[in-house]
Amino acid sequence: MDSQVSPKEIVIMKRLLLISFHVLLLLLLVCCGGKEVVTEDGSTSADAAEIRYEYGIPIDSFYIVEDKVGSGESLGKIFYRAGVPAHIVSQLTSLRSEDFDVRQLRVGNTYLFFYPLVQGVVGADTVVYEQDSVAHAVVPEYFVYRKTMTEDVMFHLTDSLHVEKQIKKVIRRPRQSILTIESSLWQAAVGQGLSPELVLELSEVYAWTIDFFGLQKGDSISVYYEELYVDTTFLGVGKIYASHFFASSVPHKAYLFDSESMLDSADVYINGYFDENGKNLKKAFLKAPLNYRRISSTFTYARKHPIYKTVRPHTGVDYAAPMGTPVVALGDGKVIEKGYKGGGGNTIKIRHNSTYTTAYLHLSKYGKGINVGTQVKQGQVIGYVGSTGASTGPHLDFRVWKNGTPVNPLTLESPSAEPVPNRCMSDYLRHVARMDSLLR
Repeated sequence: MDSQVSPKEIVIMKRLLLISFHVLLLLLLVCCGGKEVVTEDGSTSADAAEIRYEYGIPIDSFYIVEDKVGSGESLGKIFYRAGVPAHIVSQLTSLRSEDFDVRQLRVGNTYLFFYPLVQGVVGADTVVYEQDSVAHAVVPEYFVYRKTMTEDVMFHLTDSLHVEKQIKKVIRRPRQSILTIESSLWQAAVGQGLSPELVLELSEVYAWTIDFFGLQKGDSISVYYEELYVDTTFLGVGKIYASHFFASSVPHKAYLFDSESMLDSADVYINGYFDENGKNLKKAFLKAPLNYRRISSTFTYARKHPIYKTVRPHTGVDYAAPMGTPVVALGDGKVIEKGYKGGGGNTIKIRHNSTYTTAYLHLSKYGKGINVGTQVKQGQVIGYVGSTGASTGPHLDFRVWKNGTPVNPLTLESPSAEPVPNRCMSDYLRHVARMDSLLR
C-alpha cells in the first residue's frame, strides 16, 4: 500500500536535494585540485562556492520580488497577483491560527516572493524580467511575510501549502553614553542621536528617586546599557545595567542586580535596581501619580477657592496636565471608593496599608476594570485627568492621608522596598565595582 507523503516531508526532501547538489559541487571543486572551473553561465568555481542561505534556502537561486501589503489587500489577493496556483491559494482557509492568522495581515508590512531562476531555454512557464533580463519561473516557490522585526513567516507554495515561522536572532550590544542636560534629558539623548526609548527606561529606573520634571541645566548621567539589533537594524533599548545620575550635583547611582543570572546558587530571588549600598531604589510609593506639566496648587490649610471664592483648606496637590493624561496608583493597594463626589467630581480612593490612603479627584473617566474592591498595583492606570466637579480646567487633585491625617504629597517620606540581603552583599558589591569600572 502506498503511503501518503506529508507537505512537510516534501519540503524536507526538496531541501535535501538542494543540499546534495551543493555538496556534489564542492566535491567537484576538491577533485579539481583547487583549480577554477568555468560553469555554464561563465562564473568560476570560486564564485559557485559562495552560496548564500536565508530562510534555509540558497537565495541566489531565486529571483526575489519585494513589496508591501497595501490597503484593503488580503493574502489571497496578493497570492493570485503573484501567480500562486489556485489550489494553493484555496488552502489558506485551512491554515491554523497558531501557524498564521490571515486576519493579522498588516498594511505596510513587507513581503517577499521567491521565483526559481531558469537556465537555458525560456519556455511558456518562464518569464524574462525586462529590467535586468533575468529569466525566472512564473510560479513562486516561497513566500515570506515579515510579521515583526524579529519574526518572519515562510510559506512553501509547491505541491501543498506549508507554513513555518522564522525567528531572527536578537543581538545585544553593550554601550555607554554620557548625557549632559541643557534643556531636558529627552533633548540631550536625541541631540546625541540616541533613542528616546533610553530616556523612558531611565525614568522607570529612577521613578522613585528623581523627579524628571525638576531636572536642571548641567545635570548629567553616565549610563551603561544594551542596544538590541536584528542583523544591522536597530530594534530598541534593552536592559540598563548601571547608571550614575547627577541631579543638582547629588549623585544617584543605580545598579541592576539579578541573583538568578549573576549568582551560581542563591536561596533567594532578587531582581531590581539598587544603590551602591544595596538599598532598593523602588519605594512603596511613586514620586507622583502622573506625568504633569506643572503644579497649579500646593498643600495648604488656607486657599481661596477659585470657584467658591472662599478661603478653605486644600489638603492636596493640584497637578496641571492635559485632558486624558493617564493617572496611576501611587502604590499597591485596594480601591475603597469610586464615584462622583460633589466638588471632587469623579474620584477614586485607595487604601495602601494600615497607614496610608490616597485619593484622585476630578477624573474624566476611570481605568479599565477599576471598581470598589479591586486590588491595584503600583503604576497601574486607575483613571484619566479631567475637570469634573468644581474645577476650572483639566488637572488632578491628589491627596494623601497618613493614619487618617492629611499630609503633603510633595514632602511624603516613602519607605524603601527590601534591600539586597546581607548574605548576598559581597557578591553585590563586586558587581557594583565591575559596573563602576565600565562607567568611568
